[in-house]
Amino acid sequence: MTRTLARRWRVLAGCVAATLVLSGCTLPVFAPRTDGGAPGRAASGPVGSAAAWKPCPETARELVGRTAPEMRYDCATIAVPRDWLAAGGTAAPGTGSSATPGNSATFDIALIRARSTRQRDRIGSLLINPGGPGGSGVDTAVYLSFGPAFGGLPDDVTDRFDIVGFDPRGVSRSSPVECVSDANLDTSFGYDPDPESQAGFDGLVALNQRIGEACADKYGDDLRLFSTEQAARDMDAIRAAVGDEKLTYLGYSYGTLLGATYAQLFPRNVRALVLDGAVDPQQDSVADSESQAKGFELAFTNFTRWCAQTPSRCPVAPDARKAVTDALAKADVSPVRGRDGRTATGGWVLYAVISSLYTESGWEELAKAIDRLEGGDPTGVFELADSYAERDADGTYSNLFDANLTINCADDEGTPDVARIRELQAQWRAKYPLFGAALATGLLTCRYWPGQRDPYPTGAATGAPPILVVGTTGDPATPYEQTPKLADMLGVGTVLTWEGEGHTAYPQTRCVTEAVDAYLIDLTVPPTGLRCPAR
Repeated sequence: MTRTLARRWRVLAGCVAATLVLSGCTLPVFAPRTDGGAPGRAASGPVGSAAAWKPCPETARELVGRTAPEMRYDCATIAVPRDWLAAGGTAAPGTGSSATPGNSATFDIALIRARSTRQRDRIGSLLINPGGPGGSGVDTAVYLSFGPAFGGLPDDVTDRFDIVGFDPRGVSRSSPVECVSDANLDTSFGYDPDPESQAGFDGLVALNQRIGEACADKYGDDLRLFSTEQAARDMDAIRAAVGDEKLTYLGYSYGTLLGATYAQLFPRNVRALVLDGAVDPQQDSVADSESQAKGFELAFTNFTRWCAQTPSRCPVAPDARKAVTDALAKADVSPVRGRDGRTATGGWVLYAVISSLYTESGWEELAKAIDRLEGGDPTGVFELADSYAERDADGTYSNLFDANLTINCADDEGTPDVARIRELQAQWRAKYPLFGAALATGLLTCRYWPGQRDPYPTGAATGAPPILVVGTTGDPATPYEQTPKLADMLGVGTVLTWEGEGHTAYPQTRCVTEAVDAYLIDLTVPPTGLRCPAR
């Protein structure tokens, strides 16, 4: 596993809903596009049955090129009710499984289990969600299984837990939702992120209407079934299927929202939850989008300071901000054409910037890409943007964005009207010059999303044990101020702070790693107010 792959899973772990031209953040998952079938997986059994594991080392080989040393991989698929509330909210004998929404009473949920051959004094399973929504937990569990040398989980954790990843309903291998065409995705990513003219804005409105109509035509009222609350109930079925009395969970970014929802629904089934890169569930879509605009502006400012301080590694120094803003302005009037025929419009350039800001290690790649673009070569920009978008060289996409839009909009109960979005576009352009307008226009997606909504709960996890909520002070996607808010809402949250850069913290430094490991393994809660230095 190369350093690049290690960064890729780290960026994936940082993915949270960033409502840009298309609502949602998508960062690298790297799974091949599938039609719902995980390589080597076992067939699903009736709802409520134990997971039937089947060896699947080929899953790791397809993702990374090899398996991790001293690690065994097994896959399974379990069936869950399409609508838990209609099923009474609990697992009950079912009628089989379905790979396509709408064809049966159940969905398939794909699992992978990475188990160390050195395992001793096993505690149970550590369930993983990387965020998104739409990120593949199957893929992330594979990346994490490669250990600390590659940015994965510490040996102390893999020696005590099975690492279990799952693709949530609608994601990748789990009854995937697919209704956004590759052509519409290309148009969305390439579209002007801040259309000032009314004609340009109206074109963006029409694009979002087309996307919503296509998904309504295919799935109709079933779109509401992909909500976060339904997925959280699936997690309890997974807990039972792997044989754990209580859940131990590691959720990144959107995965913190999923974990918080689980804790509210099943507080007495919680053993330990680590919520890293906290989402504030009580924020509405407008507040969430503005928070991200502010967070990305801060991260970009930190990138420009790094460029000024380390010009030998930043070819756009000393004024990186001017270099990027000039590149965006030029892309609006005379975009450079790439080898595949695409032009590096402002949308593609902005997504390249966003992709690079999730980790400090991405800053140098961004500087090089902008420098190459100025010289007439957009290759670096497209590489960064395509990894964000999960776009293959042949122009096909994974279903990450389909799932991201579907889940986000199923959860969203109050998108502002078009006139208000247009006002926010101008207001946020002034407050957050690089990202504000794009975050405002991103609200259009759920405005035109069809179907009923199914908002998640936003209350205390009464009866749950202490829950560890981790925040990073330089986080662009889930700004740090959301961390104490999530902890306070749950009522049993303890905050662990990393004074670092990028999105998500564990397991990046010794201080953070030791605190989280002690909590996961021994249920030792960190001291109140613990702050870990950047390095």
